Formats: sequence, C-alpha cells, structure tokens
Amino acid sequence: MSDKYANFAELARKEVAGVDYRIVARRATSSFAIVAPHGGGIEPGTSEIANAVAESDLSAGTNFSFYTFEGIKSEGNKDLHITSTNFDEPICISLIKTAEIIITIHGEHSDEDGEGVFVGGLNKRLGQRIGAALKAAGITVGTHKNPKLQGLEANNLCNRGQKKAGVQLELSQNVRKQMFASLTREGRTKTKPAFRRFVEVLRSVIA
Repeated sequence: MSDKYANFAELARKEVAGVDYRIVARRATSSFAIVAPHGGGIEPGTSEIANAVAESDLSAGTNFSFYTFEGIKSEGNKDLHITSTNFDEPICISLIKTAEIIITIHGEHSDEDGEGVFVGGLNKRLGQRIGAALKAAGITVGTHKNPKLQGLEANNLCNRGQKKAGVQLELSQNVRKQMFASLTREGRTKTKPAFRRFVEVLRSVIA
C-alpha cells in the first residue's frame, strides 16, 4: 500500500502538529542517533522502544540522540506513514546529519512475513553484532523477505548519518506485543520484562 503523503511538506499541509502528530527530539554528544520515524499510533511501540534505548544511563555515562515522529490521532494514524526513503521532516534531517550512525526502529505488521526482529541497513558489521546479541537473549532474528524492508537504499533514513551506513530494525507485531500490556496508547504505558530485555541488549551493543 502506498503512502498517503509523498513527503513531510504534503503531510504538514493537511495534518495539524500537536493534534494529529507530534515530534520529539533530543540531541546528544554521541556518535549514535536512535530514530523512530513511524512512532505513536503509526507503528505502535516503536517510539517507546527508541526512547528507552536512547535515554540517559547515568551509571554508564551514555546517552544517544533521539528522534520520533508520532501519530497521535484517535484513529487513522497509518495515514501519517512516510516511507523511510522519502522521510524528510526538517528536525529529523538536522539531527541525523550530526550523528555518525543511525539506528531506526520500525514496526512490521504482516504476520505472514514471520516473527522476530528483522535486521537491515548498510552497516552490516553492526547489524550482525546486534543480531547476534538479540539471538543470545532468545529473540528470533532474521532478514525481511521484502527487499523494500531491508534498509539497503542509500537514501533510507538509517543510512543518512555521517558514515552513510546504519542499521534498520523491523520488529514484528508479536515481538512488540510481548513488550507491552497492549499496543494501544494506554497499553504502551505499561511495559513487560521483554521490553527491558530488548532495550538492554541493544544498548549493550552500541554503548
């Protein structure tokens, strides 16, 4: 299914900031940026996961830049999806230009494509390290069957950092369901142990 809007300018002409969508961004002095371009009700759970991965860990002395574009409508949030190769919201573009490596968190919806975390992006070495760590934690890891969901395009959001090679993580719906009470707005405020396990594994690799 094609996107309703080809780019952010088209979306912004029809949708209202603070009513239909919101943007959250934090810039850190780190080589990594954690980005959820389809957060909120678009791909539920992705913004919460990305935020937790990026948030400051004072004991380890690390935190990462963070960005999410969230759909906050009562319904119809899928209309706000802009594919990663076209995503051009200005705050996001400004933030990722200052990071060496981008890790994007996405939600995969089709059960027929399988379960688990699908690792993509042009940074194969980092992707393999993340995949191995997730597998060691008991999480199913693979490569998405759909070439368009493998994050291999140069203009994919994950590959637009200074090193021109990042990592895209597509989390299946069931993986995300295991992390929250439910994938509703209210349910996502209550996390399960699987949420903390995923966050800690990802942070252990990139910290």
